[in-house]
Amino acid sequence: MNKPVVLVVMDGVGETPVELGNMVMKATTPTLDDLKANNPWQCIKAHGGAVGLPTDDDMGNSEVGHNALGCGQIYSQGAKLVNESIESGSIYQSETWKELVSSVVASGKTLHFIGLLSDGNVHSNISHLLAMLKEAKKEGVKTARIHTLLDGRDVPATSALEYIGKLEDTLKELNDSSFDGRIASGGGRMKITMDRYQANWGMVKDGWEVHVHGEGRQFASATEAIETLRNETSAIDQDLPSFVIAENGKPIGAMQDGDSVILFNFRGDRALEISMAFDGDASFNKFDRGVIPQVKYAGMLEYDGDLKIPHKYLVNPPQIRETLTELLVAHGIKEYAVSETQKYGHVTYFWNGNRSGKVSEELEDYCEIPSDVRSFDECPWMKATEIADKVMEAIKSHKYGFIRCNFPNGDMVGHTGNLYATEIAVESVDLELARIKKVCDEENCILVVTADHGNSDQMLEKNKKGNIEVRTAHSLNPVPFIIYDKDERHEMKEGKFGLANVAPTVAGLMGIKPFASWEESMLK
Repeated sequence: MNKPVVLVVMDGVGETPVELGNMVMKATTPTLDDLKANNPWQCIKAHGGAVGLPTDDDMGNSEVGHNALGCGQIYSQGAKLVNESIESGSIYQSETWKELVSSVVASGKTLHFIGLLSDGNVHSNISHLLAMLKEAKKEGVKTARIHTLLDGRDVPATSALEYIGKLEDTLKELNDSSFDGRIASGGGRMKITMDRYQANWGMVKDGWEVHVHGEGRQFASATEAIETLRNETSAIDQDLPSFVIAENGKPIGAMQDGDSVILFNFRGDRALEISMAFDGDASFNKFDRGVIPQVKYAGMLEYDGDLKIPHKYLVNPPQIRETLTELLVAHGIKEYAVSETQKYGHVTYFWNGNRSGKVSEELEDYCEIPSDVRSFDECPWMKATEIADKVMEAIKSHKYGFIRCNFPNGDMVGHTGNLYATEIAVESVDLELARIKKVCDEENCILVVTADHGNSDQMLEKNKKGNIEVRTAHSLNPVPFIIYDKDERHEMKEGKFGLANVAPTVAGLMGIKPFASWEESMLK
C-alpha cells in the first residue's frame, strides 16, 4: 500500500462562481483557497444522474451522496427507485401494500399516510402520495387521513401552502360518497417526527402525539393552522409548531385499532425513529407512547436493512455491493470513520452501502461525537474541533490506511437559513482543515477534500415574483475534489466526473486495484 489517505467531506460545501447567497465564497477560507491554488483539483457532480436520482433537476443529498462516495457505483436511489415502482405498478403488487389496503377495505377502517409534503425529492415526493391516494380509492379504501410534515428545507422556505393546495385539490377530486380523504395533522419537519440518529426523541414524541393520538392545538384546516402559526411565530415552514385538524373539538384523524399506516418518506435517516415507535414492542422505552392503537405499519422503503426497520415496507431498497470498505477489508487495510451525531450515519451506514454493522470488526473503527441539541446557527462551529482532534489522533496512531470524516457545518447551518452563521460555519471547517493538513504533512499522508452536495454555496434565490429570498435547500452545484500530497502531484484526467468516481480514485492513491463494477478513477 502507498501512503495512508485521509478523506475530508465538507458537507454542504458546493462550488459555483455565482456570488448571490454564496457563503462559501464570502467566507474567509485560506486553507481551501491554498489547496485549490497549488494542487490538482476539479469540480465533480453531486446531484441528479450522478447519484442515481431521476433527473438533473433533482438535488443531491447526504444519503445518496455518501452511498456514491462509499461504493464507487451509481444505483437507482430514493425518488427514482420509487418512481420506477409506481410507474410499473409493482408497488401495488407488493405483499405489504396488499396487506395494509385489504385490511382497511375489509374492515372499513382508515388508511393513514405520514410524510414530508413537498417535491424536494430528498426525503419524499408529494407525487408518490397523490398516486397512492388514487390507487387506494380505486381499490376500495373508504377513508384516508394524511399527516403532513412541512418542508421549507429542500424546497423554498415558506412554500408549505403550495403543497397543501396540491394535496387538497387532489382530495377534492377524489372525495365523494365512497371516499373521504382529509388532512389530519402536521407540523414543521424540524419540530416533530423527523429526528435522526436519536439526537432528539422529543421531536418524535411530539409527532406521535399529534399523528397517532390527535393531541395538540386544534384548527379547522391545515391552511388555517399554517397561516396562524406563521403569523404568531414568524417561523419558516420547517420550524412551524405542530397542529391537529378537528371538528367539534374532536381530532378527525386519531388512529384506531385496525387502521393501516404508511410512512411515504423514502429516505431512511429521518424515518427510522418514528418507524421504531410504530414497530416497537413493550420494551420500547424512548418515550411514553400512551395507549398504542393496534395498526398495520409500513415504510416506503426498508430504512435499515441490517436492523430490519421497519418490519414492513413497500419498495425494495437498492442492494449495494462491492463498497470501498469491502475492498479495503479484502486487502487487510484498517480504516477509521468519524463525525458528530448529525452525520455519523453518513460516514458509516450510508458509506458502507446502507449497512448498519461493520464489514470487519477487526479492521473498522468508528467514532461518534454527540451533537448539540440546539439550532445549529446558535453554534455554527458545531463539533468541528472535536472531529479534527479525532482525525489527527487517528493519523498519529499509524494504525489506519484510510481515515474519513464529515464536517456537517456547511449543510446543517446552511439549512437554518442564517447567512451570517453559515459564513462562520464554513470558516470553522476551513480552520480545522488547516490543522488536519498540517498533521498529514508531519505524518506523510495524502489529504483528499471533497463534499457530498452543495448548500452553503447558494443561500439566496429569486422567487417567482423576482424577489430575493432565503434558500434553505441543497444546491444543484458541483462540489470540489482536491488531492494534496506534499511529496507528489497526483494529476487528474479531464472529464465529467461525479461522486462515484471518488472511491476508485482513493483506491488508486492507495495502489489498490478497484472492483470491476466501479466507475473510473480520476487519476491520470
